Amino acid sequence: MMVINLSQRVEYLHKQLNAHNYRYYVLNDPIISDAEYDELFHELWRIEEKNPELRTHDSPTQRVGSAPLALFASVQHTVPMLSLSNVFNLSELEAFEKRVRDRLPFSRDKVAYFCEPKLDGLAISLRYEKGVFVCAATRGDGQIGENVTDNCRTIRHIPLKLLGTYPDIVEVRGEVYMPISGFKQLNMRLEEKQEKAFANPRNAAAGSLRQLDSRITARRPLAFFAYGFGEVSAPCALTQQEGLDVLNSWGFPVAKDVFLATSIHACQQYYDFLQKHRHALDYEIDGMVIKVNDFALQESLGFLSRSPRWATAYKFPAIEVSTVIEGVDFQVGRTGALTPVARLQPVSVGGVVVSNATLHNMDEIERKDIRIGDTVIIRRAGDVIPEIVHVVVEKRVGHEEKISPPSCCPACQHSVERVVGETVIRCSRGLDCIAQRKEMLVHFSSRRAMNIEGLGEKLIYQLVDTGLVHTPVDLYRVSVHQLSVLARMGEKSATNIIDAIAGSRSTTLNRFVYALGIRDVGEATALNLAHYFLTLDNLMSASMEDLLKVNDVGPIVAHHIRTFFDDARHQVLVHALIQVGIHWPEIFKHDSDSHIAHKIFVLTGTLVSMTREEAKEKLQSLGAVVSNSISKKTHYLVAGENPGSKIQKRNSLV
Repeated sequence: MMVINLSQRVEYLHKQLNAHNYRYYVLNDPIISDAEYDELFHELWRIEEKNPELRTHDSPTQRVGSAPLALFASVQHTVPMLSLSNVFNLSELEAFEKRVRDRLPFSRDKVAYFCEPKLDGLAISLRYEKGVFVCAATRGDGQIGENVTDNCRTIRHIPLKLLGTYPDIVEVRGEVYMPISGFKQLNMRLEEKQEKAFANPRNAAAGSLRQLDSRITARRPLAFFAYGFGEVSAPCALTQQEGLDVLNSWGFPVAKDVFLATSIHACQQYYDFLQKHRHALDYEIDGMVIKVNDFALQESLGFLSRSPRWATAYKFPAIEVSTVIEGVDFQVGRTGALTPVARLQPVSVGGVVVSNATLHNMDEIERKDIRIGDTVIIRRAGDVIPEIVHVVVEKRVGHEEKISPPSCCPACQHSVERVVGETVIRCSRGLDCIAQRKEMLVHFSSRRAMNIEGLGEKLIYQLVDTGLVHTPVDLYRVSVHQLSVLARMGEKSATNIIDAIAGSRSTTLNRFVYALGIRDVGEATALNLAHYFLTLDNLMSASMEDLLKVNDVGPIVAHHIRTFFDDARHQVLVHALIQVGIHWPEIFKHDSDSHIAHKIFVLTGTLVSMTREEAKEKLQSLGAVVSNSISKKTHYLVAGENPGSKIQKRNSLV
């Protein structure tokens, strides 16, 4: 009698099912019927049910979803997931190419560009260790995303085990999307159940992937295309084109509608071709991504704070439709600026129902002669932000109303003013205006300011509306009980938020200055101010002449800083924040001749005693420059656990 080794049979079934998945989802060339595939799958399922110890995370059966989560955990990206800059016409594309050529360390007759369709989906990072899928995370803010591992396991286009040979650590970047055919079928099923249908495939993909119950995700027709790498423990390819071939060999679907262009004008030709044929695709695209093909040149070009210099998104022209302006509201922002927003007859623009559009400012209204009651042409700028293109003057009937600026703030009824030389109207009441108070508190609590985790916009609005919080100082006086009785808030969540508020007392001077919300003082300017003046007292007492000596500070920014600290209300606020315990380490004037000042550092891997963000701030406080990419100009590479490809890059430069 022959004895069947179940472990060997399970291994055989894994290989067979993975190979058939690859042929079906990647090559689109199945060699067995669905019934034959189901027979293999159910055999494996039966073995695992009777022998749970043989069930592994990378088993083809582990795609059905699991019990609901309470919430998504956070994942810090080892390599940031940056956004792309946008271009909208040939002249902007040529300007992109000029920036590329100007930054290259040596002149080249030709630079090859790799062109790919820009899918309208959700960017995802997939982590594999020794070839096994272990984690999936959304882009989030580029530094920290949401853990959607269980949901991504249900997507059959994503391999649970890589094929072929691969590095020990691989992060694959790509796009989760919903095919148009699957989207139509999903909406038909929802309508049959008298449930709300999705507006477009992107919303359907986002709603499906961000389900706390992954069993729901498993029933949705999601798909995936891979297009790049995050962290890798060993180099995989020399070019973007080779990279897609490698990804494909590991078992990932990649876009077939790609093109290697030898000039920027060849990119334009392919863009025209892709735009003409986009409607023949079974997935939505909103443009084309153009990347410098050579990875070595990409390293040389480097990154801006939010996007790579070596890539851009060439967006398709926005879809334009007509509608009617029913009214105009004025929204109050953090700095008191009143922004006119048109209320529109709801209309679908590219699958998204639009009912509001920004009018920017009164100058824009006057320039376009926009009136209430006008028929207007609107579009989603970059397929995202609704804007009014122009008025259809021929449809005016004589009852349209001119738009007048408000004489008082719609939030607090305080008088408004229009400063000479500025296009906006402002309420100058500051934190005494409830709208400014809310937006200032949202900014103060944000991740790059005081970083109070869990204190989001909706909760802040509740705190203000109930009278619990008037200024940022009040945040540090709120109790667990006061929070726990608010809507959608329990004692455990309240305790976590109170702990986060308490933890934010320890910060840095530059974060504190940024959190104050001074007009035109962003993160970089706040960092420059902190390093120049060293103490808050020095900054608060600095003259215009002193402020103008700081890098990145011009007359307008200096005026805003001086005006802010001259306001007695702001002086009281700052001192009160110090009194409730906000503090930061002392900054020492760095010696320009020291071994740290002006040296270029690159951080990689997981650091033990602090996060990479904390290490970056510490180095910058000592006068160092922290870069995202390693090059011959790099002075120091700080490597933590699982350092990735930067180690190999460093060794190749030594």
